[in-house]
Amino acid sequence: KGYTTKKCDNAEKGVKDKEIYRLKKCKQCNVCGKSFKLNTELTIHMRTHTGEKPFLCVTCGKGFSQKCNLNSHMGTHTGEKPFSCEICGKCFRQKYILISHMRTHTEERAFSCVTCGRTFRHKCSLNNHMRTHTGEKPFACITCGKGFSEKNTLIRHIRTHTGEKPFSCKICGKCFRQRHILNTHMRVHTEERPFSCATCGKGFNQKANLNSHMRTHTGVKPFSCATCGKCFNQKIHLDNHVRIHTGEKPFSCETCGKCFREKHVLNTHMRTHTGEKPFSCETCGKCFREKTRLIAKTKTFFIYVTCGKYFTHKRNLNVNMRIHTRKKHAPGKCFKENHLKNHIHAHTNEKPFSCLKCGKSYKGKYSLNIHLRIHTSERPLSCVTCGKDISQKSR
Repeated sequence: KGYTTKKCDNAEKGVKDKEIYRLKKCKQCNVCGKSFKLNTELTIHMRTHTGEKPFLCVTCGKGFSQKCNLNSHMGTHTGEKPFSCEICGKCFRQKYILISHMRTHTEERAFSCVTCGRTFRHKCSLNNHMRTHTGEKPFACITCGKGFSEKNTLIRHIRTHTGEKPFSCKICGKCFRQRHILNTHMRVHTEERPFSCATCGKGFNQKANLNSHMRTHTGVKPFSCATCGKCFNQKIHLDNHVRIHTGEKPFSCETCGKCFREKHVLNTHMRTHTGEKPFSCETCGKCFREKTRLIAKTKTFFIYVTCGKYFTHKRNLNVNMRIHTRKKHAPGKCFKENHLKNHIHAHTNEKPFSCLKCGKSYKGKYSLNIHLRIHTSERPLSCVTCGKDISQKSR
């Protein structure tokens, strides 16, 4: 019995000695206390605290804390994608991205949320999701202090301070802060419209644009103004409208300092400085600063089907018609179909469009809409030169 006891004591002592030796062998971070088996692991970890990035890309100068990360990054320049999916043939630069992709075929969702039961393919996706329950925002911006639940979101936010736009279009050179915005932009060049309306078949290059378009069929206007109650089918239209009440003009010209309520008005105004006229007429080649001017011009073309000639003025068309028909006058005034009904009201003096607020009546719906701005104080049009708000175009 004594022999057995002595052997057990020695065995227990041996286990304890091994554990002590293992703990002594571990390398501990003096900043956060995390332990590592190897010196190299501790060295790599310390760079997360010091911010050291000793491995630099010779092409773009970007730094990395590990050599393997630099090697993966180099694939963005060379285009090399050595890891391919055996099922669909899609290729990837890094093995872990291939492994993640494989789960799209197997539908494997191994990581589930203990709070709501939602499942995820990746552990990091679960970790990010858990912060929606805890409210944790561990990634803070050192410039403005704003917190974020995901590191990628913080990285994108920082670019709003630095102005960095690392994703550039190879066709036109335009740069973007986020890759998905570049991908969407590329559809301008490829004319790809992957999102189509099930009702009318019209195609769109963004899902958000399709959703907005669908409301033209359903008539849904989910965005309402808290001040006047007016409803809109897109949030951006509501945001622009609210600035009518607040007087806010957040978009300023860097050249002359003029401010504008809407971003697209600023973009149009900037062309008065640059002289850019990006919208050209396919018929006559004339260029315009604004797309609306081009559309208005194309609507003024009058084509005579007999000889194929086109005219910018109706009177020139009429002269050409007389050459072919030998008639001195046209039989009656001509209109586009949608304008004919309004013209008829000029003869009948009918005013079918009434204002619900004051009862005043009008021959056309356009005139009624202009009148309604008296009640709402809405001034939806801005001068691209001086930024002044106006309620209607001069006719």
